[in-house]
Amino acid sequence: MIAWGDIYKVVAAMSPLYFALGLGYGSVRWWRFFTAEQCGAINTLVVNFSMPFFTFDFLARANPYTMNYRVLAADAVSKALAIAAVSAWAGCCRAKAGAQSWAITGFSLAGFNNTLVVGVPLLYAMYGKWAQDLIVQIAVVQSLVWFPLLLLGFELRKAWVGIPAQGGGVSRCSSSGGSDDDDDSAGRVEPVSSSSSPPPSPAPKKDVEMNAEEEATAAAGTIRLWPMVRTVGLKLAGNPNVYASVLGVVWACIAYRWDLSMPGIVTGSLDVMSKTGTGMSMFSMGLFMAQQEKMISCGAGLAALGMALRFVAGPLATLVGAAAFGLRGDVLRFAIIQAALPQSIASFVFAKEYGLHADVLSTA
Repeated sequence: MIAWGDIYKVVAAMSPLYFALGLGYGSVRWWRFFTAEQCGAINTLVVNFSMPFFTFDFLARANPYTMNYRVLAADAVSKALAIAAVSAWAGCCRAKAGAQSWAITGFSLAGFNNTLVVGVPLLYAMYGKWAQDLIVQIAVVQSLVWFPLLLLGFELRKAWVGIPAQGGGVSRCSSSGGSDDDDDSAGRVEPVSSSSSPPPSPAPKKDVEMNAEEEATAAAGTIRLWPMVRTVGLKLAGNPNVYASVLGVVWACIAYRWDLSMPGIVTGSLDVMSKTGTGMSMFSMGLFMAQQEKMISCGAGLAALGMALRFVAGPLATLVGAAAFGLRGDVLRFAIIQAALPQSIASFVFAKEYGLHADVLSTA
């Protein structure tokens, strides 16, 4: 199905990413170029500049009028199933105080794959041009719909539990699944001890988990809830990743409808910034990994959980979605294989910025 020459193309497409990761790792672990605050600032740069420009540039080039809606609908069903399943699992199997956090992380692991860097060369080598077109379409919807939904989850969690974004420091996950506070040391970055105990979980907010008695005071709850909704809405509206997605699709609809193109000065400016997206994301991941005591900093148990969600739960949910929309043959095999691709790089970048289980995502 796939020749050795095609395997080389896949490896050649992935190797530059791990080169960037290695540079980031070495710059902290061996050469001590960056402090903890500087590592966090680099990730913030990626979140607010590199990723939005990459997203806009990619979406602006994708033709929105050639979508395969059956495949996209099957993918949507699989992600909806993933959300429902991991939310139920988080509520039943994890401490209630951390249920929302693990629902977000579980969805990241089960639902977000590396569609472009790994998926495009691999699936093109296996099935040809039609598979490449489909994986690009899935990537478009992932950038336009699912990543903003993930950001919504992060912002809601931040508003619920009152935890500030932790882009300026080190986010760590203990073996029990809790996130430690940032390391705000001004000195050079040292490996973080995995034996440090996590701080106690924050008390659950009444607006998040309303019991039967609280439901009786729904009017008062609405008053308390409205400022949170307003704050989260404003945060999302001002998030560069959200409006980059919207603007990218709007421009693509206009450009492909009336056969327009951007001026060269605009495309050149976009290229300069968008090309930093994947490389700087991997560099930031290398910085994060170098600050941990072990390569698999979250521990073997959480690493196995991450692999199960990524390579088992995700493809199973996709199989259900594909069956629901009658996908057969090579298209069915394509859908399952793309669901089992490695973890999305952007999911780690967002997890690091919001200080939620970044070690689990970096391992995945």
